[in-house]
Amino acid sequence: MNLLNLEHVYKSFENRELLHDATVGIDDTDRIGVIGVNGTGKSTMLSIIAGTLEPDDGKVIRGGSLRIAYLLQNPDFDNEKSIIENVVAKISGKAEHWDVTGEAKSMLLRFGIDNPDSKPDILSGGQKKRAALVATLLTPADLLILDEPTNHLDHAMIEYLQEYLNNYSGALLLVTHDRYFLDQVTNRILEIDKAGVYKYETNYSGYLELREQRLDYARAAERKMATLYRKDLAWIQRGARARSTKQKAHIQRFEALRDREKIIEDRNVEMQSLASRLGGKTIECNGLSKRYGERVLFQDFTYIFGKVDRVGIIGPNGCGKSTLLKTIIGQIAPDTGTVEIGQTVKIGYFGQENEELRSDGRVIDIVKDKGEYVETKDGKVTASKMCETFLFDGNMQYTPVSKLSGGEKRRLYLLQVLMTSPNVLILDEPTNDLDIQTLRVLEDYLDTFQGIVITVSHDRYFLDRVVTRIFSFEPGGIIARSEGGYEDYYLRGFASTEEAKVGVKVTASSDGKKDSSSKEDWKKPREQKKLSYKDQKEYDTIEEDIDKIEKRIHEIDDEMVASATDYPKLATLSAEKQELEEQLDYKMLRFMELQDLVDSFN
Repeated sequence: MNLLNLEHVYKSFENRELLHDATVGIDDTDRIGVIGVNGTGKSTMLSIIAGTLEPDDGKVIRGGSLRIAYLLQNPDFDNEKSIIENVVAKISGKAEHWDVTGEAKSMLLRFGIDNPDSKPDILSGGQKKRAALVATLLTPADLLILDEPTNHLDHAMIEYLQEYLNNYSGALLLVTHDRYFLDQVTNRILEIDKAGVYKYETNYSGYLELREQRLDYARAAERKMATLYRKDLAWIQRGARARSTKQKAHIQRFEALRDREKIIEDRNVEMQSLASRLGGKTIECNGLSKRYGERVLFQDFTYIFGKVDRVGIIGPNGCGKSTLLKTIIGQIAPDTGTVEIGQTVKIGYFGQENEELRSDGRVIDIVKDKGEYVETKDGKVTASKMCETFLFDGNMQYTPVSKLSGGEKRRLYLLQVLMTSPNVLILDEPTNDLDIQTLRVLEDYLDTFQGIVITVSHDRYFLDRVVTRIFSFEPGGIIARSEGGYEDYYLRGFASTEEAKVGVKVTASSDGKKDSSSKEDWKKPREQKKLSYKDQKEYDTIEEDIDKIEKRIHEIDDEMVASATDYPKLATLSAEKQELEEQLDYKMLRFMELQDLVDSFN
């Protein structure tokens, strides 16, 4: 049953077009994941569907009795009320139910909030997001809309939420950058790309393959039009004059090809390893302990980091993971123990809150704070060029930081960190608010990074993709060690709570572990070294065939002008022209396919 439709929706923000002629339908069985680069309009689309934002043009048609529960990216709380009072108030349509408070308190505890009678001003941003998530999940709804629900959740919470949504009976629409999560809970993907909305009837793994097919078709069509344009340009340059209907139509086709909207290839965040030399002594942790009151975060932690260590740190929210990182870099003093750092160690710290990102400057100014240029293996790269590499080009470089989306700020902060050429990267929740495209390139960068990587992350895919050793926070302040990525840790049963074992296991086909590169290649490599006899014969004559067809089409145009009053003949000529144009389309595409094969052999 259809619940809601977007029809030809347009939306712009400060001269940036976010949605262009978006048409989307949502049925009661849909479980939709929305994907796109940061700043492309994912949250905007969710707000329009939820009814909290109006489109500039187009219609949003909702069923008369449609109930929507909406988790915003940055929820608000009334500080005059307690946490539980805020949550109950947000559970629209259920506030009078006798057991709503008990349900809410139980789920708040599940999401790590054990003081529901306190005021919300004691909560961190992540805790407020989790409290709002509880209210949204408990709100009766036909359509559940979640904007970044996995941010600020630990592994046990993510897997509990995954199981909860798999059992949810209504429709689901969500934005998340957690690729395992997308694979497990969605059956449709909406991709927002350059203001267009593309639909895929599959989960994330299937989307990767279908998206590549879409881009292949688009590139083939663009090559065809580019070839036609070159031929028409040569014709125009020979001195074409609009003396006949045929020539006028030809000129009009040339102008349409010239002014067409060309395919713009996706620009990746191409990062090179900028690490400086790392000497013999790295980072040595000796007997580190930290507690707050009676609560022990970690005790007697001793470890010497190797030059190429890739360490992932996991554990429940609030257990002390970020505290350990800040202890290592010297921001927090340990109760006992020492941290010794080698003289050649240069730490790049990527924190959770964009700590060093001032909001009163422009993008280019923020980057230049760290230097006018950086040294790479290919020479010096200017701050402006680095901005372009990180998708801040043109006017975006002069955009105030206060105008950027949360994800764009995270990307800018990451650029700042890497501009310093560190040889030790300490990443605290790097996957929060970064889009999937940026995450994949960051993973590629870490593959070639010549230094130490220490990361706290709740993104299971990222951990499996990047790290080779897991440190897990266990009860009593113990930090346990497990070799391999997150799935290896999970299979060994290191999880400290039963909740961590609730989620459905991710299959090997979607975990990304079997390939050391995150660049998916869905095509089998060609083994042939030259064209087959049949293909070679076709390749040798296909350009001549194209010229003959084009020549005949022009002749038909002339004959149609001369036979303007002979309707039977016009009908015959028109049918022949249509058939020839179909043949021309096929020949052009076939020519491009054969040319691609020839180029690949060379």
